[in-house]
Amino acid sequence: MQGERSADISLSEVHETVDTTAPRKGWKRILAYIGPAYLVSVGYMDPGNWATDLQGGARFGYTLIWVLLMSNMMALLLQSLSARLGIVRRKDLAQVNRETYPPLVNFCLYILAELAIAACDLAEVLGMAIGIHLLTGLPLLWGTLITVFDTFLFLLLQRYGIRKMEAFIIALVAIIGLSFLFEIILAKPPLIEVAKGFLPSGLNDGALYIAVGIIGATVMPHNLYLHSALVQTRKISKDDDGTKRAIKYNIIDSTIALNAAFFVNMAILVLAASVFFSSGNTHVAKIEEAHQLLQPLLGNTLAPILFAVALIAAGQSSTLTGTLAGQIVMEGYLHLRINPWLRRLLTRLIAIVPAVLVIVLYGDQKVDALLIFSQVILSLQLGFAVIPLIIFVSDKHTMGAFAIGKPIQILAWLVAAILVALNVKLVAEEASTIFSGDYSLWLKCLVGLLIIGFIWLFGIMTIYPYLHKRRPVSGSVHGDIPNLSNLAIKKYQRIAIALDFSIKDEKLIAYALAQGEPDTRYLLIHIVESASANYLDSSSDDAETIYDKQRMAFYENQLHEKGFTVTGFLGYKNRVAEIVKIVENESADLLVMGAHRHTGIKDMIFGETIEDVRHRLRIPVLIVNV
Repeated sequence: MQGERSADISLSEVHETVDTTAPRKGWKRILAYIGPAYLVSVGYMDPGNWATDLQGGARFGYTLIWVLLMSNMMALLLQSLSARLGIVRRKDLAQVNRETYPPLVNFCLYILAELAIAACDLAEVLGMAIGIHLLTGLPLLWGTLITVFDTFLFLLLQRYGIRKMEAFIIALVAIIGLSFLFEIILAKPPLIEVAKGFLPSGLNDGALYIAVGIIGATVMPHNLYLHSALVQTRKISKDDDGTKRAIKYNIIDSTIALNAAFFVNMAILVLAASVFFSSGNTHVAKIEEAHQLLQPLLGNTLAPILFAVALIAAGQSSTLTGTLAGQIVMEGYLHLRINPWLRRLLTRLIAIVPAVLVIVLYGDQKVDALLIFSQVILSLQLGFAVIPLIIFVSDKHTMGAFAIGKPIQILAWLVAAILVALNVKLVAEEASTIFSGDYSLWLKCLVGLLIIGFIWLFGIMTIYPYLHKRRPVSGSVHGDIPNLSNLAIKKYQRIAIALDFSIKDEKLIAYALAQGEPDTRYLLIHIVESASANYLDSSSDDAETIYDKQRMAFYENQLHEKGFTVTGFLGYKNRVAEIVKIVENESADLLVMGAHRHTGIKDMIFGETIEDVRHRLRIPVLIVNV
C-alpha cells in the first residue's frame, strides 16, 4: 500500500526529477535507480573513518576487520530500511518522526540529528584540511579556513541537478577506491592474516573505544535521514509493482555502493596493519604520521600523494551529502526551509569553530583525537535514528504489504541492541571515570542529568508509538492549507511607481495604471544619483538633476492629458531609503517596481533595490519584468 502523500516533500528542488517510469530494458532500467546509495556511501568512507581505521590497524593489526564487516552489514540492513521508508511512504525519516512524536521529543531528536551532522562535518573539515596540508604544505589552520569555500561547489552541482551531483560523487568514490587499490598492491598484505581478521575476537578497553568509533564512522545516523529522502528523487509508478521494483533496485544500489565503501575502509585498516603494525610502528595514530611513513616503508613516492588525494576526495564528497542531510532534518523536523547556500554555510561554520579552537589552543597534535571523538559522538546518536526507523518500517498500518516481516524485524532489533549495548558500555566506562575521579561537583551533576535525559528520551522514543494512536498528518512545510473564502482586496487609491527614466518606463507605468481605478492617484518616483545630488541633496543643480526634473514634468503632463491624477517626486542620495521614505510619506498602498534581472556579480555591483525596498515596506510591491 502506497503511503499517503502529504504536501511537504523532501528536497523539493530535485524531488522526482529522475523518471524511472519511462520504458527501459536491461541495465538501463537498473541505472535509472542507481545513484542515491552512492551519495549515502561517501559518508561511510569520510575522513572520520580514516582516523578510526588507521588507529585500529596500527594498534590491533587485522583483528578489527570483523568489526568493519559487521558495521557494513548493519549499514546495509539499515540503509535498505531507510530506502524502503522513503519509497513506500514518500516521506523521509525526519518527516515521519515529526508526525509521530510530540513536539518536545521531536525537538530533542532534531538537536541530536544536528549534532550528528555537525560531528560528521567536523571530520570532513579536518580531513580535507589535513589532505590539503599533506599535498601542498599549507598549515592546518589555513586548510581548515579554505574548506568554507566548498559551499560554492555544492551550489554549482545543485544547479545542474541530482544526476550530475551523483556522477560527481561516483567519480570521487572511484578516485578513492583506485588510490587504495594501488596502495594495497604496494603493501602486499599477508592474505592469511587478513582472512583471520574476519573472525570475531574479544575487545579490550582500547579496542572497544576504536570499535565504537568504527561503528559510528560506518553506520551514520544522518545517512538514515538522507537515504529516505534521496530515493524520492526517483519518480516511480504508484502501484504495488512499481513500489516493489523500486525497493528491489534500491537494495541492489545499496549493496554495490556500501560494499565499495567497505572495500575502502578495509583497505585503510589493512594498509595500516600491514605497513605500521607489522613493522612495529603501533604508535601511528595520526593521519599525518601515516602519510610520512608510507614512502619509506613502501619505497614508493606516489603512495603518499595518492593517500592525500584520496583524503581530499573523501572529505569533499562527504561534505556535499552532509549538507543535504542538514537540509532534510531542518525541513522535516522544523518545517523550516532556508536557502541551500545558507544551510551549507551554517553547517560548515558549526564544524569549523571547534576545529579552529582545537588547532589554535592545542596545536595540530590533537586534530586526530578530535576526529576519533567526532566518530564516537556519531555512534552515540545512532540509537535515536535507528529505533524510530525500525518502528516505522514495521508498521503495517502505514507500510501495508511493504512492512518488513518478522525475520527482518528480529534482525533489525538485534542490530539496534548491539549498537545500544556498545554505546551504553562506552558511556558507562566514561561516566565511571568522571564520577570516581577528582572532578568538580557541577560536572558530575551535569553528566548525571545528561544521562537521565538520554534515558528518558530513549524510553519515550521507543514506547510512544506503541502507546498512542497515530497523530494526524502534520501538513506542509508551508503550514496548513487555508480555506480560500476571503479573496477580496481593497481598491488601490495611491499607487507609487519607481522609475529609472529609461525606455522601460512606459511598460512599468502601463502595469501600474492597470491596477488602479478612475479616482486613483499615481505617484511617480525617481532617485537622482549624480555626484552632485549625493552631496547637495535637493539643492543639486547639475545637468543630470535638471534633466530628471524636466523628464518628470514631461511624464506628469502626458498622464494629466490622458485624465490621470499624477504627482512626481524626485529623491536624492540613497536609492532604497528615498523610495521607502516617499512611499511612506505619501501613504501609498501599492508600489510598482521594474526588475533589472541582474544576477550574481551584477547584484553586488548595482545593488538589489527590489529586495531591500520590499523588506522595508508593509504594502504590496508589484514587480514587473521590464
